[in-house]
Amino acid sequence: MKPSAPEAVALAAGAAIAAPAARLAALKARVVQASGWTLAGFALGQALRFAGNLVMTRLLVPEMFGVMALATMVMYGLALFSDVGLRQAIVQSRHGREAAFLNTAWTIQIVRGLVMWAGALLVSAGLLLINSIVPADSAYADPRLPWVVAFLSLAAVISGFESTKLAEASRTLSLARVTQLEAASQAAGLACMIGWAAAAPSVWALVAGGLCAAAVRALLSHAWLPGSANRWQWDRTAWREILGFGKWIIAASVLGFFVNSADRLILGALLTSGVLGVYAIAHLLFSTGEQVLVKIIADVSHPALSELARERPGELRSAYYKFHLGVGVPACAAAGLLMVSGEPLVALLYDARYAQAGWMLEVLAVALVTIPFRVATQCFMVLGAPQALSRTAAIRLVALCVLTPAGWHFFGLGGALWAIVLSHFSWLPSAIAFAVRRGLFDARKELLLAPALLLGAAAGMVLNHAL
Repeated sequence: MKPSAPEAVALAAGAAIAAPAARLAALKARVVQASGWTLAGFALGQALRFAGNLVMTRLLVPEMFGVMALATMVMYGLALFSDVGLRQAIVQSRHGREAAFLNTAWTIQIVRGLVMWAGALLVSAGLLLINSIVPADSAYADPRLPWVVAFLSLAAVISGFESTKLAEASRTLSLARVTQLEAASQAAGLACMIGWAAAAPSVWALVAGGLCAAAVRALLSHAWLPGSANRWQWDRTAWREILGFGKWIIAASVLGFFVNSADRLILGALLTSGVLGVYAIAHLLFSTGEQVLVKIIADVSHPALSELARERPGELRSAYYKFHLGVGVPACAAAGLLMVSGEPLVALLYDARYAQAGWMLEVLAVALVTIPFRVATQCFMVLGAPQALSRTAAIRLVALCVLTPAGWHFFGLGGALWAIVLSHFSWLPSAIAFAVRRGLFDARKELLLAPALLLGAAAGMVLNHAL
């Protein structure tokens, strides 16, 4: 029976109300599923990384980890100096699923990889030239460093050919196969690394593992993931949109490199390769917990918050605090645990050559309490204010460059490490001010994180007693 006019209007109104609710429920389901895959995949990846680290520290001496830490920082810097936000552009743009847009992004990515390779060769040449100028006991004076940078840079060329299917998967929160891909590439790199080190213990085992992982990841991104196949294409409209979005990403990325690497870059000039290698182990343990939470923020919160900002901006504040507390509780718990039990954990896991990493880890762990505020930095991009991201990065960079040398001068290595930790807190007032202006901040909800810190510290005391 055909409905009457009033009934038809009521049905239409009901459908209009139900459709957004259904889309919201679908988004929540995708967020939960993506978070699960991200956590599972990252847990597996960190387990592989950690197990490999335990094996490699028994096969290689600390100096090799110091050289590799500096070489990795060079490549990380080149990556961020050339970052135009391709993944973020594909995730956020309304044209992010169009073939012309994706192919243009892939073309840019290939060119970027070649530029990074050329830049790394120039850095290698520069390191050879300054070898006789820097202090002989500095990590920069290690004669292996320029050659490690040169060969490690081949990974940038390989990664340039990765498929944009990876970014498409991030856009739709379809992270199951991405997680499997990353685990497979990491396992392949680890197997190569351990096999090489067992046969010929040297820093080249670490380089070979990195190149192998990059090659497997690039291959599987084309063969394993669903999505649009890439080909060489240049669309001027897509290029202009990517460049318009990416110019702020470049500024933030350049600052981000110095922010995230300045500790090792500065300490590399102050410490020997051996002590820097021990610090690299402490930083690895610190970043294990940090990276899983940051990965959720980047891979899950950014796409989800972007979709809400595009379609249902009124629900952004509620979703913001779900992510903020979701990463904040484990971050604060981990901070409390490691602040109390860093030394016993290092003593349990590593031999006496790496003992100093214990107290270093306890100091660095304090910085974990700042992680939940990184959700606000995702909102900078989501709400069309990427310049705010550059501003917060600049604040922390200034703090690092001023406080770290001062801390070293007055209090030695301990002072330098506390300065690094303080730099993590320097940008919080700017992020909080942005959240207040956009109506995202809720002081009462911030206080919910304090019990997690205390529970983590209590768990650390229990762990210390057990060890």
